[in-house]
Amino acid sequence: MRVDVVTIFPGYLQPLSLSLLGRARADGLLDLRVHDLREHTHDRHRTVDDTPYGGGAGMLMRPEPWGEALDAVLADPPPGAHPQGPVLLVPSPAGEVFRQAGAVELAAEPWLVFACGRYEGIDARVVQHYADRVRVREVSLGDYVLNGGEVAVLVVVEAVARLLPGVVGNAASIEEESHAAAHDGLLEAPAYTKPPTWRGLDVPAVLSSGHHGLVARWRRDEALRRTARRRPDIVAGLDVAACDGADLRVLAEEGWAPDGSGRFGPAARAVAD
Repeated sequence: MRVDVVTIFPGYLQPLSLSLLGRARADGLLDLRVHDLREHTHDRHRTVDDTPYGGGAGMLMRPEPWGEALDAVLADPPPGAHPQGPVLLVPSPAGEVFRQAGAVELAAEPWLVFACGRYEGIDARVVQHYADRVRVREVSLGDYVLNGGEVAVLVVVEAVARLLPGVVGNAASIEEESHAAAHDGLLEAPAYTKPPTWRGLDVPAVLSSGHHGLVARWRRDEALRRTARRRPDIVAGLDVAACDGADLRVLAEEGWAPDGSGRFGPAARAVAD
C-alpha cells in the first residue's frame, strides 16, 4: 500500500517509523511518503493561511498551496493504482466517524492520500475540486476537535496498515479483537496472563481448564457483558438471528431483548438463574 501525507509538520508523522509499522515500511509492505505543504508556497514567509471570508475567529488554509501539493502527489501514481486514483482522506470534525469497518475498507485500497488541515481547516473549495477527480472522504475520530489532522492520520494509518497481510505476525489475533466483524463487532473479553494470582485477584478458573469450548463460551459471554455495559449502541445493532440461546440469556441479564425488528432493545432486567 502507498500512503501520501501532506502536512505543514512532517516531523509529526515520525511515530509511523516505529514498531510494527516501521518494520512494515522496511519490508516494503507500506510505502509511506510525507510531503511538506510549505514547499508549495511562493512567498518569503511560506504562507499557507489567511483570514476567512465573512469574518470569524482564526485563520483558514489557502487553496493554492493545497492545489499544487495534491496535484504533485496525484501526478505520481504507484503501480496498480485504482482507475479512479487514490482515496483522498481529509480529517475533519465534520467528517464521518472513523470505525473499524472503515479501516477494513481502506485496507483494500492500494493508495491513500491524507490532507492534514490546521488552524480553522482548509478552504472548502479544495474538497469540492478534488471530489470531481478522486474519491474524497472526510473523516473524524469522534466528537471533539484537535489542533490539526496529523493526530487523526496517525490513528487511521495504524488502524489500516495493521490489517495489511504480513504486518501483524499472528493474523488470527486481528479477528478476535474488539470491533472485529468476525467477533460481531463486540468489545473483546478481559484478558489475563501469569501469575494466576496477583494482589489477591485470581485469573478466572475456566481459562486454565483446558476446555476450549468452555473458554470460548466464557469469552463470548464476557464480550457481550462488557459491550452491553460500555457500548450499548453496539448491542442495539446486533442481529438477533446471529445470536444463540446463550447469547440471548446473557443479554437478557444485562437488560436487552429482541425488539421485534431483528435487533435488540432495552428490556426489564432479567434475574439470572
